[in-house]
Amino acid sequence: MKKNILILVLICFNTMAFAQVDLRNLTVENASNPIGIGVKTPRFSWQLVSNKRNVKQTAYEFEVKEGNKTVWASGKVASEASIFNKYAGSPLVSNAKYIWQVRVWDNQGQTSKWATASFGTALLNSNEWKATWISSGLKSDTVNGIVPMFRKTFLSNKKVASAKVYVTSRGLYDVQINGKRMGDSYLSPGWTSYDKHLQYQTYDVSDLLSEGKNAIGVLLGSGWYRTRLGWENKQNIYGKETGLLFQMVIKYTDGTTETVVSDTSWKVSNSHVTYSEIYNGEVQDARLEQKNYSAANFDDSKWNNVVSKDFPTNYITAAINEPIRKHENLKPIAVLTSPKGETVLDFGQNLAGWVKVSVLGKAGDQIKLSHVEMLDKKGTPYFENLRSAKAQAIYTLSGNGIETFEPHFTTFGFRYVKVEGIMGKINPNDFTAIALYSDIKKTGSFETSNAYINKLQSNIQWSQRGNFLDVPTDCPQRDERLGWTGDAEVFSRTASFNFNVDQFFAKWLIDVAADQKENGAVPFVIPNALKGSFFDMPVGAAGWSDASIIIPYNMYVSFGDKEIVERQYPSMKAYLGYVQSTAKNDLWNTGFQFADWLSYRVDDSKGMIGMKSAITDNYLVAQCFYAYNLEIMIKAATLLGKTEEAAAYQSLLERVRKAFQTEYMTASGKLISETQTAYILALQFDMLPENLRAQAVDRLVKNIESYEYHLTTGFLGTPFLNPVLTRFGRNDVAYKLLLQDTYPSWLYPIKAHGATTIWERWDSMKPDGTFQDPSMTSFNHYAYGAVGDWMYRTIAGIDTKEAKGAGYKNILIKPEIGGNLTYAKGSLETNYGVVSSSWKIENSKFILDVAIPANTNATIIFPTNKIETIKENKAVLNAKSKTVGSGKYHFEMEL
Repeated sequence: MKKNILILVLICFNTMAFAQVDLRNLTVENASNPIGIGVKTPRFSWQLVSNKRNVKQTAYEFEVKEGNKTVWASGKVASEASIFNKYAGSPLVSNAKYIWQVRVWDNQGQTSKWATASFGTALLNSNEWKATWISSGLKSDTVNGIVPMFRKTFLSNKKVASAKVYVTSRGLYDVQINGKRMGDSYLSPGWTSYDKHLQYQTYDVSDLLSEGKNAIGVLLGSGWYRTRLGWENKQNIYGKETGLLFQMVIKYTDGTTETVVSDTSWKVSNSHVTYSEIYNGEVQDARLEQKNYSAANFDDSKWNNVVSKDFPTNYITAAINEPIRKHENLKPIAVLTSPKGETVLDFGQNLAGWVKVSVLGKAGDQIKLSHVEMLDKKGTPYFENLRSAKAQAIYTLSGNGIETFEPHFTTFGFRYVKVEGIMGKINPNDFTAIALYSDIKKTGSFETSNAYINKLQSNIQWSQRGNFLDVPTDCPQRDERLGWTGDAEVFSRTASFNFNVDQFFAKWLIDVAADQKENGAVPFVIPNALKGSFFDMPVGAAGWSDASIIIPYNMYVSFGDKEIVERQYPSMKAYLGYVQSTAKNDLWNTGFQFADWLSYRVDDSKGMIGMKSAITDNYLVAQCFYAYNLEIMIKAATLLGKTEEAAAYQSLLERVRKAFQTEYMTASGKLISETQTAYILALQFDMLPENLRAQAVDRLVKNIESYEYHLTTGFLGTPFLNPVLTRFGRNDVAYKLLLQDTYPSWLYPIKAHGATTIWERWDSMKPDGTFQDPSMTSFNHYAYGAVGDWMYRTIAGIDTKEAKGAGYKNILIKPEIGGNLTYAKGSLETNYGVVSSSWKIENSKFILDVAIPANTNATIIFPTNKIETIKENKAVLNAKSKTVGSGKYHFEMEL
């Protein structure tokens, strides 16, 4: 009897323990245990974890401490909010470490244990900078000159408790302390609109200091600050002189502090990096290297004194986004010999980054690595599409044994590397391609029974990696690599599934607002590196400048981050004001437009499918995006409680749609441009009267059929092509387009040419193996990868409701089957936890498994009309849809 009672008690105890709600993934400002936030009222988030169904948070409690001092005790707060809860305690102080803990109560009577994390503050006020800007003053320190290196020694005769460095530069910095590299970020401080917005980074260097004499060494490259940007060879856009701003705050165990800053006590010399440029690459001469220059005992008696500069500090802010870091390491999959006898390494993947090489040779031997994306059909490296970018790394050996080289202040977009200067047979193990991109967290996964679709997904993600280097660039290889707003806008929702890009875009959008023109127009590239060029006009272009409105709202929808809309709203409103001022009688039909950029043209590939070019009227496109902007502004104004503005935008939207119908549509609903894009945009943004939408869908489908189920859309039509077809009941056509594998299509580059990334043009390489116009042919250009959004939301069926469920608080699971797929699965780590949808078809039976994170709910819509066959486990639902809380669910039904 006692034994049975004991077993029962153990079972009850284990059940209670297993049912305990737990907390994980505690973040502050979207970062885990950050050490240098510059926000005075940071936001806290956490995820609930429970094995039980229908778990919701009902209350939470916060405590925040600095040392033993409690600076915020919230008490029990009745609330479901588990993301972006704002700090409401005593004012935070700079350069401090805080411990915070949170516990929650749920609707099942459970209370979590306290979960603990930390955060550190940076310099919360600009006047707390004690450092001064310093520059080298060296004549050789020019835009294309030798990279300078700085040095400072100092004494630290007490035991260090902690030490933090706050650092930024006009240019790019690489810091060492006592011979060891500081941090694991690269190309810092990143790229911003340097004359209006400059970020600094925070590093914990406690482990790098020692008692006694210490030394700091810094390499300072030109980077995006002053090397040429764009194809017009414009240099020194932000200034001719680079500069360093460095501040180290040391806290000793006895409670005292010491500050080490950049000032005129620092010394400077030329480094062994004799040239470093974003597009052309980097040149290093190991014979000139001053080894151990950051060691305390290094002799710097022959070095020069630095010069101080009065560069401003008032617009310098703590970094809010993830730094660029090293990621995947790839070894060559083949060593090739071109028809010209060139030695070429194939790394098997188009990527952005550089190659690390280890070589043995004599002093003066020179190794040259030339980076390209493609080989031509004869197997020769294809350099023409790089335009004027040399994309080379050149290393001169010192002759001191095995030497290892990699660049400091440049990157390349490449799959293949031509190697020159190595005598004898090359050992591929001596070369490693390293992918560099912003350290955004991978959140989404997607897979189907079709290998080509899976490869398309891989290509989408690799193109995002290759072009998310601190700013969302168009391409990583040629003399461009700019933050084109149109590319970022069309891809932003896809991007937010694959990676957590909330902070990435939040930082970039600050520059969108900073570079916005006085009349509200938004430049076509951000940061605006095209100042003074043809593209630097005080005008906005539909689909490009609209990024200022579309992306902030997409981030809110994807992550539930209302603050990004609040902060950007003045910019959003100003841009819409520009469009209103440009439009006449509610028609946006003036000024420059990119329109449906790079849509199908017959001449592109000699009319490969024998059909006419698909050219959509520029202003028809603009009018549709005018309505798109208004739709979002209505939602944004409503979200922020600006009801009068929302009503005004609603009234304007009705007029804009009416103007479209008068200007671009016949009475029967035929559009002036008989293209896929014209009908897609008109249907997507409800530009047509409801009674004429069905005929428009028919016209769209007939157009697609006339092109033998090939798409003809460009940058602005492509993202909405499949969503429109699905919305209006033509999922069959959407799947046919997705699975089309001849030009033009998404799968053509994969099947015909083994593409590993998304291409800029549908035929960047033509069916006959020749290349498109080399002046604009990139093989790593993510815009057409925007189809990913449809794949995730429609094939896997993972979506979020917007109005009261943004950020996947209220989830929609609605898989749409087709394309002879026998299974598909997707998962997404949201701010609430992982949501997943996995389905398969077996013996005409549809089997669906769904996981919904705690503190959310979901509406599941089943892809069958045989509702009487729908079962959850063995219970008959007899309903087309089901609303569920958190938990795991298994459904089966007949199709």
